[in-house]
Amino acid sequence: MDTITWEARRQRAVQRLLQGEAFTVVCLSEGVSRGWLHKWWVRHTRETATWFHDDSRCPQTQPGRTPAEIKEIVQLVRLELYNRTGRYEHTGVAYPRLDAVRPTEVHQSDFVGPCYLRGGIRFHSLHSLDVTTKRCGVEPLVGGKQGMIPGLWALWRRLGIPKFEQVDNELCFYGSPAHPRGMGKPIRLCLWHGVESMFSPLREPWRNGAVEKCNDHWGAKFQRRVDMTMAADLARESLAFATRHNLEWRYSGLAGKTPMQVLAATQAKLRFPPSAEPPSEPLPKPERGRYHVVRFIRSDGRMDVFGERFPVPPEAMYAYVWGTIDVREQSLSLYLGPDLLSQREYRLR
Repeated sequence: MDTITWEARRQRAVQRLLQGEAFTVVCLSEGVSRGWLHKWWVRHTRETATWFHDDSRCPQTQPGRTPAEIKEIVQLVRLELYNRTGRYEHTGVAYPRLDAVRPTEVHQSDFVGPCYLRGGIRFHSLHSLDVTTKRCGVEPLVGGKQGMIPGLWALWRRLGIPKFEQVDNELCFYGSPAHPRGMGKPIRLCLWHGVESMFSPLREPWRNGAVEKCNDHWGAKFQRRVDMTMAADLARESLAFATRHNLEWRYSGLAGKTPMQVLAATQAKLRFPPSAEPPSEPLPKPERGRYHVVRFIRSDGRMDVFGERFPVPPEAMYAYVWGTIDVREQSLSLYLGPDLLSQREYRLR
């Protein structure tokens, strides 16, 4: 295979990851190993225009002090290795993860797709996973991601309404890059029901590791094994898959118990949507509530909030910063650990 073809495959594979597809799904469909895909994903995080090119084989020397950009790359790779394998911990770089102790405190949600039924019907599969109990919900959307609100509503009716809804930075989750302060449909749905959306760092899918593992399980045990030709088959079998998972799948992290056994042991009282039908769209603009973003601050000293870039103090460089958008106060507050770095006006549309 010539160099141009390999470069195109590298770009295509990374683009599929950015669109939310799971590592396992991309590896199988592209016919590559996880090691190969991981290598080019890490190269992509360097944010160079030629990341997909082969490195020069000519001997090179780098006398003098290591540039700050190289230090940043090393930090990112070490962080990724730790989050994927648990074998390395880079001291001094703390990640502000959400603590989930009780059921429905944190849901992680993600899309897989586009996928196709036998016969050509195209669909996306919306997955949610309760981090504490590992209960999962699967909702196929044949009409595309524009069915996000009915899909999320259906999952809440099965799993309960969470305190935090943790997602990646796919366009469908936050709204429009042209109007970054417009509060997209999922954000508005969450705000209207007392849920705080949390957007994980850019280009770090492993931060949503619980639902990513669910995506892999869905691909291996459902998508490639269940023969379906009609949308009705897909809806029925998706519900059956989630039910089997919640009743039968045993996790070592849950002491060998199933998700439903763990839920029953907590005796938690869950909160569910008030009606079977989702709220009508367009959703009105909420007047209160909060949502959050987490970002790794690079050498430029700026924080990306849905395309807008805000300066942060020097002490936040090469660290994770938590940003909270307060709808009532119309403000953006940035935190480094428990410390408030800055607060600014953030007028919402």
